[in-house]
Amino acid sequence: MSRTGAHRSGVFVSFEGIDGSGKSTQARALAETLRALGHDVTLTREPGGSTGAEEIRRLLVEGTPDRWSPETEILLFNAARRDHLEKTILPALEGGQIVITDRFADSTRIYQGAARASLRPLVDALHDLAIGVEPDLTFLIDMDPEQSLARGLARQSGEDRFEELGLAFQQRLRAGFLELARAEPERLHVIDGGRSQAQVSADIVAHMQTWLKARER
Repeated sequence: MSRTGAHRSGVFVSFEGIDGSGKSTQARALAETLRALGHDVTLTREPGGSTGAEEIRRLLVEGTPDRWSPETEILLFNAARRDHLEKTILPALEGGQIVITDRFADSTRIYQGAARASLRPLVDALHDLAIGVEPDLTFLIDMDPEQSLARGLARQSGEDRFEELGLAFQQRLRAGFLELARAEPERLHVIDGGRSQAQVSADIVAHMQTWLKARER
């Protein structure tokens, strides 16, 4: 599998950000807008997005913060991602759809490879061996960690294992994501998530439409 979009006719878009940044809301909003414009869109999420991956999701997002070591998390995330890729993402891309996923490999790079332990070489090696695919475009919703953490915990979703790691962890996550965006500016587009949902959505849609037009040239 190529690390680029050259092998597929569809478009692969991911949303990334710290917990509570609003990326899930914005991923849904973009999918709805693109569908209204006539595009064929698959909206999915990680961990999850396929039957097997959803089963693994419960292992990862529920329970106490110290339930798994970072190394074990990396293996579980890649197992879920591989099933997600095979069952959902690649078939949709091969069918020419726009695939929008709430999180992908960048989350593992930052959560397990940088913020929890210095395991980035392991993360990258496993990604190359088992996944080998990158999004064509990634929206990074950037937000103040204190505000986003309060928002995430207020949801009381039962899937707040990572939020329970605290503010310092969220601050490390934000720094890691911004560093990744600086390293890959052509793929990662940073969006200010500290504004209203409507303002954030408008920025995302405008960039997406510009990006799609440029891709068609």
